[in-house]
Amino acid sequence: MVEVDLSHPPFSLLDASGLERARQGLEAAHFESGDIILDTGETGSYLFLIQQGEVAEVDPTLPAATARIGLYTVGDLFGAISMINGHSRYRFIAEQDCLCYRLPRALFRQLCQACPEFDDFFRQTLANKAHRLMEKRTEGGVTMAGFMLAQVSECMRAPQRTRADADIADAVRQLNASHDDSLLVGDEQALGMVTKTDLLNALVIQQLDQQSPIGDIARYQLVTVSPGQYLFEALVLMTRHKVSRVVVMDGSRLAGVVELTDVLSYFSSRSYVVSLQVEQADDLETLADASHRTPELVSALMAQGVKLRFAMELLAALNGRIIHKAWEFCVDARYHGESCLMVMGSEGRGEQILKTDQDNGVILEDTLEWPDMSTTMQQLTDTLVRLGYPPCPGNIMVSNPEWVGSVSQWQARIQRWVAAQDGDSLMKLAIMLDAHVVAGNPTLLERVRQTLFDHCASDDLLLADFARAALRFSTPLTLFGSLKKPQHGIDIKKGGIFPIVHGVRTMALERRITATSTFDRLDALVEDGRLKRGFADDVGEALALFTELRLKRQLEATTAEDSRDRVVVQALSSLERDLLREALHIVKDLKQRLSHRYHLEYA
Repeated sequence: MVEVDLSHPPFSLLDASGLERARQGLEAAHFESGDIILDTGETGSYLFLIQQGEVAEVDPTLPAATARIGLYTVGDLFGAISMINGHSRYRFIAEQDCLCYRLPRALFRQLCQACPEFDDFFRQTLANKAHRLMEKRTEGGVTMAGFMLAQVSECMRAPQRTRADADIADAVRQLNASHDDSLLVGDEQALGMVTKTDLLNALVIQQLDQQSPIGDIARYQLVTVSPGQYLFEALVLMTRHKVSRVVVMDGSRLAGVVELTDVLSYFSSRSYVVSLQVEQADDLETLADASHRTPELVSALMAQGVKLRFAMELLAALNGRIIHKAWEFCVDARYHGESCLMVMGSEGRGEQILKTDQDNGVILEDTLEWPDMSTTMQQLTDTLVRLGYPPCPGNIMVSNPEWVGSVSQWQARIQRWVAAQDGDSLMKLAIMLDAHVVAGNPTLLERVRQTLFDHCASDDLLLADFARAALRFSTPLTLFGSLKKPQHGIDIKKGGIFPIVHGVRTMALERRITATSTFDRLDALVEDGRLKRGFADDVGEALALFTELRLKRQLEATTAEDSRDRVVVQALSSLERDLLREALHIVKDLKQRLSHRYHLEYA
């Protein structure tokens, strides 16, 4: 028996008995530099775990200059695929003197049969492996299951219903008897809702008679979820739509109601009350207090292993509500219907976690007259700074007149940018593609975005120039396909995040996809037939991994001088390095597809 650390996946997936069998069955093997450890076409006999040295993965069918396609270092595994498939596709050669621990094929198969999770580890896609990493990081599986995996069905109430012709007095009596706060009105073909507040307003403010039909005061635009959706998604929807409850529909059948108080109680941590504090804030000071608690929420979400996409959606919804309230505090209500406030960049895509610099603009109806607009816009910028959103270094803010204008002015700007097609103009087009309305009239942005699509989506030369930016930064892989390991770390934003975000944005522009989230754009590109589901899922998981690694670095950074976008490969676990290498290969594949699709190889 050899002494080796088996506390990491896949060995950590084994039970105590399986782990002991693996430890007993491992044997040490020494290889000299240049030794072929596993050859092409050979039926694999072992799973290898590198303890010292490096092993090159070689494709003998390629020219010598490009034959090395991977490099495995201390802690890495190889050889499993050759045992699963019956032969090795590539050749594995010791780059230097190596010490490997190897698990015989018979024992490997026995462990796979006894532990399906161990077997799945070697057959997984990047998405599966990323999920496994998240589980490994999470301490206390109950918290993770309760937060990330809890479904709506686990927290919904039985629906309280009444007929649309029932009177207000009957509705009050029914709510008092059931101790509920809301009542569903009518049937599934015309389903509405009234709350205790609605009933109180009807009797006191509108002075309706107690015998008035309940259907006259019900609201029929309901936010719905399905029983199988994650409870976390219900919280995101409540935050985004400014409601305290959602209706649960199982297909066309009414299944229940989920209340905000129930969700917050289920999650049971004070951090999640931030969304409630934002909604209840009725002055700037209270809103600022709630806004400055979002980093606490981020830390809680990450500590509990919440899937990054869910965390981003919640933070995007929260930030949207905070900025919306800032708009209401600063802008007179008479201007709300003829203007809109849009956020851009990662905020517009809903992909920020920690607060980012302000990237915002305003679109006005052509006929709107607003005498003190510039003063109001400066006040809004200052208010957002107070709420924790730093000024944009590029001055892309509503306090800059260049980012405020009527629909016609914005349409004219887009036409100028399209005509110029220089770097600055293409950057501004990209910024506008990510724009998302958080306050005011969203149809104004729709009209501007339509102009952008009309002038760009069918322009092959512009699309080629636009796509080229995704290839600007090199992928931090060596010529042989292994991770670069500079002491100061690799820039994960330039090497991983930006190529995916901009590459997917380019394809979305060509296909006239209105979604702004990179994840939603990937889904739309699959539906459109532009991408295969498997590849789109891997691109999305790669983006999530890069973002999580970057966030972890940002949370660790202690000074403003720290390079918060740089990830030190040497500090990662073996599984993290494996995931990072695989994710960067997906970026490389995406770049090749972009280069081919937009003919950038000839540029």
